[in-house]
Amino acid sequence: MGDVEDPDLFVAQPIWEWQQSEKGKWVMANAIEPPCWYRNGHNYGWRYDIVAEFEPKNQTYWWLKWGHELDNDIKYNI
Repeated sequence: MGDVEDPDLFVAQPIWEWQQSEKGKWVMANAIEPPCWYRNGHNYGWRYDIVAEFEPKNQTYWWLKWGHELDNDIKYNI
């Protein structure tokens, strides 16, 4: 996300779209607690990280199904 006046507003739509994807729905349904996001400064802009905690069996499932896609999740570098 580039350096914008209200980065949380600009990132809301891509996060919502991610939540509607197969991967996002699975995370929302299987996380121990609801996922949270963090905004961090990143090369003259912002990086958003979505963090969720899973039971060990669900964490294994995640890595086997989607672990190779981590850098390609959302084009906005969320």
